[in-house]
Amino acid sequence: MKKKFSSIAGVTLIEILIGIIISVVMMAAMFTSYTVVNNSYSQVADRAKISTAGRDVIGMLLRDIRLAGFKYHNDNIPTSNEHAPIIITKSSNFAQACDKIEIVYGTIAGKPAGEFDKGNLKYEYERYKITYECKRSKIPDKSAPPLPGNKYPPIDAFAIYKSKVKWNTTGKNWDDGDTDGNTKTYGPSLVTDYISDLVFNAIDDKGLLIKPPPTPTNATKDKLYQIKTIDIALTVRSTKDFFRTSKAREIFAMTDSSRNIKKTDKFLRDTIVVTAHARNVGL
Repeated sequence: MKKKFSSIAGVTLIEILIGIIISVVMMAAMFTSYTVVNNSYSQVADRAKISTAGRDVIGMLLRDIRLAGFKYHNDNIPTSNEHAPIIITKSSNFAQACDKIEIVYGTIAGKPAGEFDKGNLKYEYERYKITYECKRSKIPDKSAPPLPGNKYPPIDAFAIYKSKVKWNTTGKNWDDGDTDGNTKTYGPSLVTDYISDLVFNAIDDKGLLIKPPPTPTNATKDKLYQIKTIDIALTVRSTKDFFRTSKAREIFAMTDSSRNIKKTDKFLRDTIVVTAHARNVGL
């Protein structure tokens, strides 16, 4: 005798297909959400990285500009035009260079025991010069077509270099920081890369822009020791594409519209503007 089954447990092919479709939709939604969150996180991280790099450089500049013009009361090193506390060299070709600043200050150092003058003089005065300047970046742009020899052109950015040299009281010149054997000095050393511009403006005791920045020999030389503050504008760009689309974007320069940065790309550029007080100039 044959048995008849009134019901059969299981799922149909249509039900399986519906389940697969629902799973695919859910996975696509989860992946889309993950992509959005990940991109947002990457943008925040990139912006924070740019800001951190810029503020680290600004911190160094603030500290060094505050030293400009400092020297001890009994400093016996003769002062010359080479010892101007702050010299700013404005860029004449914004595509090739940023502004340059030279900072001079005095300090003291202990003399070796054999040079003690019967215990009367146990130290000697020293004079140092710190320089910040921009040079074209050497990082290869691998997104650009390679040059002959399978080499890539450099990225469209600058790198900031810092050097520190000591005044030679005998030769009356600045020693070479790379070859003088002094552990306190050094030649041009890379500070940071991916810089779009670096601007320095000298401000006098009345809060007015000194134009051109004073040097010992130019038209504003009488204001060389009247510099009270230095306005600094540092523009840093992202190391990789930040925006989704490439379009013209403009970064406005400090006090000089001819120096505005106009680029059509996907990079983020962030400008940090601060005022450094030259508290020792003119004392």
